[in-house]
Amino acid sequence: MTGEFLMNKEEILRSLINQYPRIEPVSGRILEAEKLMEECFEAGGKLLICGNGGSAADAEHIVGELMKEFRCRRKLTAEERKKLDEADRSGFLGNAIHPGLPAIALNTHTALATAILNDCDPSILFAQQVWGYGRAGDCLLALSTSGNSDNVCKAVMAAKARDMKTILLTGAGEGKICQFTDLTIHLPEKDTHLIQELTLPVYHALCSLLEAHFWGV
Repeated sequence: MTGEFLMNKEEILRSLINQYPRIEPVSGRILEAEKLMEECFEAGGKLLICGNGGSAADAEHIVGELMKEFRCRRKLTAEERKKLDEADRSGFLGNAIHPGLPAIALNTHTALATAILNDCDPSILFAQQVWGYGRAGDCLLALSTSGNSDNVCKAVMAAKARDMKTILLTGAGEGKICQFTDLTIHLPEKDTHLIQELTLPVYHALCSLLEAHFWGV
């Protein structure tokens, strides 16, 4: 956490575009994606995230930004602080715990993943978890540079069956996953490493936008 964060949503998006002008054509989509996540969290839902390889690392990175303080100080509500103080009369937890936005990276559960890969069709690695964790009103953020990852596509299908909102962050190509998602952000690159280079600032912007909505000015 870098310190007190005072930018509003317009400033966050402007800063992103100033640093990465190529992203400007999809800035509206970024705001739409943030709005879907915002509505999910406000309704008590959670965000599930999936991807392979570098995208799996990105999924974990996103969880790290959402589940604790990222760029601004997050204050507990009076009711949250009261409950923590009742449980821990020393006051330590009330001072230490950060409010978080519930997010789960589906590539991080090694025992579960290996059980699915060994006992089931490997292509349902993420779909099985979406079906188990997902509930109506939750949101799935799918990361696929090609837009064609089969296990990610099946996860999106499972999410739709669970009445979840689905967002895809991908490259410029029209991959097969696009036809199943509620919203797709097409980053303006076709080479995997270049898509990945733009993926990080986009999801940092999404996390910043969410944090500004819930705890910023």
